[in-house]
Order: sequence, then C-alpha cells, then structure tokens
Amino acid sequence: MDKSKILKALKTVKDVGGGGDIVSNNRIQNIEIEGGKIKLTLFLTTRERDDKLRIEDECFDALNKIDGVESVQVVTTGPQVVQGSPDAKKGGHERPVDFQQPIPGVKNIIAVASGKGGVGKSTICVNLALALRQRGASVGLLDADIYGPSLHILMNVYARPQPGVKKEIAPVVQHGLKLMSLGFMTDADLPVIWRGPIVAGVVKKFLQDVEWGELDYLMIDLPPGTGDAQLTLVQTVPLTGAVIVTTPSEIALVDAEKGLKMFKQVDAPVLGIIENMSTFVCPHCNEKTDIFDSSGGKRISERTSTELLGQIPLDPKVRADGDQGKPIVRSDIDSPVTKAFLEVADKILAKYPSEVK
Repeated sequence: MDKSKILKALKTVKDVGGGGDIVSNNRIQNIEIEGGKIKLTLFLTTRERDDKLRIEDECFDALNKIDGVESVQVVTTGPQVVQGSPDAKKGGHERPVDFQQPIPGVKNIIAVASGKGGVGKSTICVNLALALRQRGASVGLLDADIYGPSLHILMNVYARPQPGVKKEIAPVVQHGLKLMSLGFMTDADLPVIWRGPIVAGVVKKFLQDVEWGELDYLMIDLPPGTGDAQLTLVQTVPLTGAVIVTTPSEIALVDAEKGLKMFKQVDAPVLGIIENMSTFVCPHCNEKTDIFDSSGGKRISERTSTELLGQIPLDPKVRADGDQGKPIVRSDIDSPVTKAFLEVADKILAKYPSEVK
C-alpha cells in the first residue's frame, strides 16, 4: 500500500471549520499500514463531537475508495485543558479526548463478539439476554451485524419499528426484551451493500436514536471480526465489557484471540470467554464426544488471563429451535444448555448487578 495514495485521499477531508484539509493542517499524527489494513491516528483540536465524527466518517470514506484497502481504523486524540493544572491558563497539558457518550437509562452495555463467523455468536447473545431477563433484569438487544442480521429470525419477530415518544425509533418488544435490528427494516432476500461509513452511521443511530428507556443491560450482537461496527461501538459509548465467543477448535481460537486483543488495544474491558459447542452428549447413551476438540476455551482463557465464563454444550435442539425462532432458554428451560446459559448470566449479574433484588 502506497502511503502517498493515502495522503492524497485524505487531502479531500476538510479540517475543522472548513479551513483547509487535514493533511495540509498537520492533523495526521500517524499512519500504520499492514497489507490492506490501514490504521490512521488524527490529532484534532476541536472538542465538538459532531466535528470529530464528521472527519472520522470522511476519512473512512476516502480511504475505502483506494484499491486494495480491506479495513480502516481511525483513532482520534486531541488537547484537553485540565482545569486547575499549572498548564491550564496556557492550554498546555494534552491527553486523549473522550467522545464516548452513555446511553441515558442504560446501566450496562455488553458486546458479544467473535473473531470469526460460524461459532454461534448470535445464538449465544440471544439466549444470554433471555437468561438475564429470566433472572429478573431489564434487557435490550441490539443486532449490530449490519451485513448479516439474524435477530428477527432467532426471535421470530418481523414487526417494523415505530416512532418513539422521546427519540426517533421505538424498539420492538418480544419475550420481554427490547429489540433493534436492521433485519426489521430491510427485505430478507436483499443484500446490504454498504461501505464502512454507512455501517458506522447505522450502528451510531441504533445506539443514540432508539428509545431504549431504563435497562439493566443492553446486549449488542456484533458482526464477526474486528471492523467498522466494533470500532464505532467502542468510540461511541462506554462499554461495560465484551464477551468473546469461540468454539474449541484451534482455528476459531486463533481468531477469538485476535478479537480479544482488539478490545484490549482500544482500552475496552473484556468480561470473559464463552466456549460454544463445547461437548456433545448423546441423548441415547449419554456418551460425551468432543466434536470440535476440547477445552479450547480454557486454553485461551489461561493464555490471555481472561475469565472463562462458561462452556455451552453442543445440542442439535439449539439449532432446530433457533431456526424456528424459539431460543432454547425459552423452549427447554430444563435442558443442560439452558442451565449453562443461566450460570453465565449469574456470573454477569454478580459482576454488574441489576436493580432487581
């Protein structure tokens, strides 16, 4: 990747107030290039959140137009006067500006993430949200997988969101959960073909313009990988923590560790790891079979000093009921899988209690 092409593209991005561009005004602090991946660090003097987001979006758009670019990460820092410090009068001390804004009424925001697809992340997110609800917590569920939303299928709800009273969009309610997904708004047979800045904009809108109300937990189902949705989330709201989902197989573990490191690199806490499809127990003879290897979640937990929150057994009923929009935490409350989800929910409740006593 040619750095001169990157700078040429960034010269199209206007600086704060429209006075020149961010390259000419020396806003580019650092550019890291790894194959088709670009990490851009900007130094902005503005404290206006809208200015910062506008420049970020235009950088995403400009860089994604370059041939060969696979992903773009934009990190923004800037000066902030520390009141009462010796440098306050002359504006001296510099530290990163925090542009995260909490969601009014939402106590905890928990992201459910995975390094790769196919590990059952969405199924984990839905059933864990229902397990927390079963324990008495108030829970919302946001499907941030813009390219492959599945919440409407897993929850068997296809209602169109309505206008909110205090905010633009009212969430859809099903099984006591407040839900939002692009799947409620688009045709099921049409692909979403959007560039990164549009994806980032939709995620921000779902976070900021949905009438979530009072929630103990907002669970966010992220797309697999470490792309625009993940970065938008950690830059927009203060994350309570991320839950990393993996299977025991070594390929899944490698990608899960990358996802875990991504959250740590952007200073977002990681609550723990869930190992999905852990062990298959034959319903006829009760013999245990490790179809996807064994104890992979424990290995990555020990290697990264991250808590293993739970191991969810492999049960064909999870897939079958999920396809029919009947999450197993509701369809089979006595199953070993449901009990495993409730154990994970209890660990989260112990760390971050809800208002329910």
